[in-house]
Formats: sequence, structure tokens, C-alpha cells
Amino acid sequence: MAISSRHVLVTGGAGFIGSHLTDRLLADGAAVTVVDDCSNGDRGRVPDDANFLEADLTDPDALKGHLDDIDLVVHLAASKHVDTDRPHGQFDDNTRMTRNILEAMADAGVTDIAYTSSSTVYGEAPRPTPEDYAPLEPISAYGASKLADEGLLSARAHSHELTVWNFRFANVVGPRLRGAVIPDFIEKLQDDSEHLTILGDGRQEKSYLHVEDCLDAMLHVIEHADDAMNTYNLGTRTTTSVDRIATIVAEELGVDPEREYTGGERGWTGDVPKMRLSIEKLSALGWEPERSSDEAVRQSTREIIDELR
Repeated sequence: MAISSRHVLVTGGAGFIGSHLTDRLLADGAAVTVVDDCSNGDRGRVPDDANFLEADLTDPDALKGHLDDIDLVVHLAASKHVDTDRPHGQFDDNTRMTRNILEAMADAGVTDIAYTSSSTVYGEAPRPTPEDYAPLEPISAYGASKLADEGLLSARAHSHELTVWNFRFANVVGPRLRGAVIPDFIEKLQDDSEHLTILGDGRQEKSYLHVEDCLDAMLHVIEHADDAMNTYNLGTRTTTSVDRIATIVAEELGVDPEREYTGGERGWTGDVPKMRLSIEKLSALGWEPERSSDEAVRQSTREIIDELR
């Protein structure tokens, strides 16, 4: 069934990626219901022509009666702070949300779900990292929760005729992004154009994917992959260092700050300092990113600067 003819429920649809996905789905002609507790999202991002349910998905009754006419669930809602000071609580919240969604889907007879996992399930792995890399050894509770959720989804896919599209994301950037390195640098330099404090040593290097490329890839996989469990990396073939991001942000703001580093190879506890995902499987399905990692960072920098003016 084409996405345009589906009724899609988007969890976390008031958040960064979720709100962009909601906009795209509505533009394509789909009906959309957004579920969000607005702890990280913004209700103002949800268009008036989308249905909106404010609910806490850790509550097993949150979706009761709301999935009866849903064709596809896209599950983006999660506790996302990798350096959280309550790792066991974060793990419990994320896995409970996924378990509750699966139970509600079973009750309503919904059989299709797209899940936003993370590159963090790989831990510190050789690069580029393919989907069949093993063993998967995440180094944060966030990564562990994503891996556990993948296990729950795989079990349902193979034993209860569920179709799962499982996306392991690189770092997704673009307008509406907050609480990440690009908006952090922008806000710091708008406040003090002469100094910039950088977490770690600045040599952390990762793949950055623009949100529009991310959405294109997700929808392409949903349309073209039809196994019970479809796991795909989403990213670019290139990487960008934190120091390079600082340079791009400074160039776009027209400043030249002195840089100070907090030191160490990680920006925070649980940070994977080097990451590049293999996208050969995605390429074989017929999709390539439009932007390189540097291009995604520069375009996102311009978009966020415009938003913060």
C-alpha cells in the first residue's frame, strides 16, 4: 500500500524528525495521527490537519482505542539523552514504550511498524559499519535500549507476522534541531563571538545526514523492502569532525573565535567518538543521499541560524 493512501501514526511527531516526517506525509496525501507527550517535542510543530494525541507512551493504556484505523506506525518517541544520569530509568522507559506500542498494535490488528533505532547499537565498531556487524556492544544505556527494542520487534516480526522497517540512524541534522552540536555552537557564538568551548578534543568524527535525506531514505525503504524484519543503516558515505563543524558554523556566522577544549576523546559519557555507517545495503535498494556530511552540516547551520535570529 502506498504511503499516500495510509493512515500513519507517528510517535514523537512533535519532535525534530517526527515533525518533519508529519509534514512530509501530509504533503504526500497521507492521513497522520501524532502521539507525543511534549516532554521533548513542541505542540506548535504539529500541523492543524494532523490529528494530535498528547499521551505518555510508557502508560500501557495510552493508545487504547487510537489504533483502530491505523495502517502504519512510525515509532520515533524515545528518551534520547545518551549521557543521562538515570540510565536504568531511560532503558526502562524506552523499552516499555515499544512494548506498549506492540501490544496496542496486536490488539488493533496493525501489522506494519517503522522503528527509528540508532548507530549507537554498534558501540565502538570498525568503520564503515555494516548492518550485519557483530557482536553488537553498545556503550550507553540509550544504545542498549535501542538494541533491546530491535530484539522485541524482531521477535514479533518472525513469530506474529509483523512487518518491521528498522532504521539505524547516523546523526540527523536540519531545521528545528536543538540540543546537538550545531545549534549548541550557534547559540554559544551568538552569545560570545570570540570564544567557543568544544566538548572533548574536537577530533570526534561522525556522519551527518540532513533530515530531508533521512525522510527520503525512510520512505524509500518502506516502499521497497518487504521482508519481515528490514534493518537498514541511514547515513552518508562521508564524515565531519567536531572541529570542522566549528569551522563551518564560524564561517556562516562570520566570526573567528578562539577555541577551548574540555579534553578527552569523548564529548560525554557514552559518546562514540568515531562513527561511519556502511550504506551499501541502502544503495543496493536504489537510494543515495543527496548531500555529503559536510553539505548537510552547512545547510543545517544556515537553516538553524535563520530560525534563531
